[in-house]
Amino acid sequence: MWSGVSRAFLGYMGTGLIGTCYLCALVYLWLTEKRKSVRILFLYMPLSLLALFFNPLFARLVYYTAEDEIYWRVLWLLPMTVTIAYSCVCIYGELNRNRGRRFAEAAGLCMGAVIAVSGSFIYASPSFSRAENIYHVPDAVVEICDAINVPGREVMAVFPLELTQHVRQYSPVTCMPYGREMTMGKWFFLHPLKDEMEREVIDMEALVPLVREYRCHYVIFRPGQKVMGDPEDYGWIRFKEAEGYTIYRDPHEELMIPDME
Repeated sequence: MWSGVSRAFLGYMGTGLIGTCYLCALVYLWLTEKRKSVRILFLYMPLSLLALFFNPLFARLVYYTAEDEIYWRVLWLLPMTVTIAYSCVCIYGELNRNRGRRFAEAAGLCMGAVIAVSGSFIYASPSFSRAENIYHVPDAVVEICDAINVPGREVMAVFPLELTQHVRQYSPVTCMPYGREMTMGKWFFLHPLKDEMEREVIDMEALVPLVREYRCHYVIFRPGQKVMGDPEDYGWIRFKEAEGYTIYRDPHEELMIPDME
């Protein structure tokens, strides 16, 4: 566990240069800052948070409830950016008063350069891709959710696993029997409907009872999905195709439209 905590901290600090800048800012403020409110915000609170982060009892509690998947997010509470920025402004002001404007500007450029090279170009990361729309979710999610939306009520739909985390970001009225938690391998969630939907060849004989058990109105098959059996033989209606995904409606589950009057 301790190695995981240390690894999370080092990973969050990246190349280490921004962490060094933050450490220097803490030392500078500790020696020069006199205002109590500022010291609480930039010194006492972050140092207390770091002590909590490296506390084995706190780490064990978090690991027990959520494992190490989210432990590093505790470090989001560190005001690293604003602390570094505040320190740089204070240093610039002090140099401007004591050494002159040109010297302060040169020092400011140097500090800015250090900050600029302290990380990497974020858009070069493989985790980023060009957004397909203003919602920053796949176009298929937008088209599917809009197609199955019923004004005034929620609908239950089964999505392929690769779309589940985006559905909840786009539509608050499109419900799912399982969601993003199924993509987190360390949580070991078991779900029979998800297991059947993710098979290389979906067996309609096994899928239909599960869909009806979870009272789903719609089922979405990914492009090229192999299916054993014809969905229409089970009463399903081919509703629409969206970005290669096929939407089926199961009329076994009633979809009453509420009276809007």
